[in-house]
Amino acid sequence: MPDAANSNVEAQTFDMREDPEGWTVYDTRTDEPARVKGVPQIGLEMEKADDLVDLLNRLAQRAGESFAL
Repeated sequence: MPDAANSNVEAQTFDMREDPEGWTVYDTRTDEPARVKGVPQIGLEMEKADDLVDLLNRLAQRAGESFAL
């Protein structure tokens, strides 16, 4: 039986990493910065990046596939 905690991590489409100006939210499949309304999500405060990762992953999970913002 799959472990629910691990399956959530495996399904994570977006994550965050530190960059020179703050934090970047990126697409784990392409390794490119996530874009919201065409704006790359780089140089964010840690809390904002973390909130955005949660939001984008919830939206991706609901959509069940890749989507563009």
